[in-house]
Amino acid sequence: MSVPGVAGDPGTDLLHHGDVEVRGAGLLDLAVNVHPHGPPRWLAQALRDSVEDVAAYPDARAAEVALARNHGRDPREVLATAGATEAFTLLARMRPWRRPVVVHPQFTEPHAALEQAGHRVEVVLTSGDHRLATAAVPEDADLVVLGNPTNPTGVLHPREDVLALTRPGRLVVVDEAFMDALPGEPSSLAGSPVEGVVVVRSLTKTWAIPGVRAGYLLGGPDDVDTLRAARPPWSFSAAACAAVLAISTPQGAAEQARRATELSDWSASMATQLRARGVEVVAGSAPFLLARLGEGTHRRLREVGVASRRCDTFPGLDDGWVRLAARPPATVAVLLRALEACGMRGCGP
Repeated sequence: MSVPGVAGDPGTDLLHHGDVEVRGAGLLDLAVNVHPHGPPRWLAQALRDSVEDVAAYPDARAAEVALARNHGRDPREVLATAGATEAFTLLARMRPWRRPVVVHPQFTEPHAALEQAGHRVEVVLTSGDHRLATAAVPEDADLVVLGNPTNPTGVLHPREDVLALTRPGRLVVVDEAFMDALPGEPSSLAGSPVEGVVVVRSLTKTWAIPGVRAGYLLGGPDDVDTLRAARPPWSFSAAACAAVLAISTPQGAAEQARRATELSDWSASMATQLRARGVEVVAGSAPFLLARLGEGTHRRLREVGVASRRCDTFPGLDDGWVRLAARPPATVAVLLRALEACGMRGCGP
């Protein structure tokens, strides 16, 4: 699936994901935005214990109650989904959208889901510093999708800017898949019911469980009821339920806060070291960095053993950009040596 003429020729591959980048023997993974230390032991044990429940059909209600409690919401405002991807698929099929808009560059799965549902998607690009330009969104758009913080730019849009997108008859979908990786979750709308706003969350990144497919969305009861009716039966697995219940504890809250601080420290240190070597890094708040290293760098880094996330598959970006997952200092040192091996300060062609 592609977007012709938006970010490349002949088109942008909307279905390209970072996990593809690490397929290869011995590559250092800076491409996949999953915590490199894996799930904590107690979460891994909860997942192993969930095998005892696989003889019964899964029931997401307990997980939804726990998620609602985590965010101070009514359980009717929460829908557990098989990862954020299922949430985007449900939203794409929720209504016969007249003028759906996706703010790019951002995670391409919502755009792909809309196209797969038969919609013609309009692209609105962020400003030169990747900030949200609310005035650029067509007034008659009935669906607006944006990330916060945005993948791959890492930019965190102020709460008031996101709320400025709301209109009567419009649904604003905010992808907060990385919000739990930010200390204090600044600008999150997950805990604040707002008419016409749906927030999508993921447990994949901070908890390092992409194989479990655990996500959820929060919205008004009527919207959630509509989406619930369209959700396939039993799509939220026993393992996903176990994961939600395990993290919805004081132990889980403490570990989330610790990991968020850890990722923030890694990201800040990594950005400082790259900038000291003349690399342009977008000012962001996410557990990854968008860096302009020059055309061909993605390929050249791979040749010296480092997997980064190519960015020419994000509308609005080109081959000169790569996304680098936040990693501990020892891993960053390997990246810096790889950049030197590429023969560059910014690794251009």
